[in-house]
Amino acid sequence: MSKQQLQEAFQKVLNQGDKAFVPYIMAGDGGLDRLEEQVQFLQESGATVLEVGVPFSDPVADGPTIQEAGIRALQEGVSLRAILHKLQQFKEKRNIPIVLMTYLNPIYAYGIEAFADACQVAGVSGLIIPDMPLEEEHMVAVQLKEKDIALIRLASLTSPPERLQEIAKRTEGFLYAVTVTGITGARTGFKADLQEHLAELKAICDVPVLAGFGVSTPQQVKELSSNCDGVVVGSRIVDALHKNKRSDIQAMIRAAKAGQKASIDS
Repeated sequence: MSKQQLQEAFQKVLNQGDKAFVPYIMAGDGGLDRLEEQVQFLQESGATVLEVGVPFSDPVADGPTIQEAGIRALQEGVSLRAILHKLQQFKEKRNIPIVLMTYLNPIYAYGIEAFADACQVAGVSGLIIPDMPLEEEHMVAVQLKEKDIALIRLASLTSPPERLQEIAKRTEGFLYAVTVTGITGARTGFKADLQEHLAELKAICDVPVLAGFGVSTPQQVKELSSNCDGVVVGSRIVDALHKNKRSDIQAMIRAAKAGQKASIDS
């Protein structure tokens, strides 16, 4: 996989008039042996791209649901190295692009060049590093570019316009538009001016803009997608996989399809 395959996956969905749906899973929640089956399920269910989280002892962006999943994975002995090895083992069986979400410390401990090499071998198309600001991304940007791996930036609600312009200009693959001021986790609603904010990001960005954080129902998927290119859903996916409520996931994916009326029983 590569930046181009990430771009093609989004373009295929958007050209059909649909919206992109990117589920987040915590690798190793319930054991790393579950990862291949989970990826296959989400691929077959119609996910556009898959975000794979790496468990970390000191997360800064994760809410309770994802934190608990990370703890379960760490208790299973899951590591960044083990996840990349597992992804490599079944990369020929998947056609969905993988975006890895991890913090900077595990990358630094792995060795930046070795990490970039391992991502390429494992078929990783993109990378999200939520605790790495623009001013520090030079630490990894060159190595990722050499391996054709997209560095996906996050745009927060509190960033001033000039910084959002810079983030939108430099992001690769897609722009991750954070929809709340705070950590991940289900929300009952969003700020009144969020739709305007998403529309403004869309106007200044050359790659797809996806809304994420707090998205937890089919209705929210449809509403948030109206002014951007799709959504990233994390906590609800993690919880549904943990509790084996997979029909909830399929309902949200259907909601991303234009013209379809998904049942809202979340």
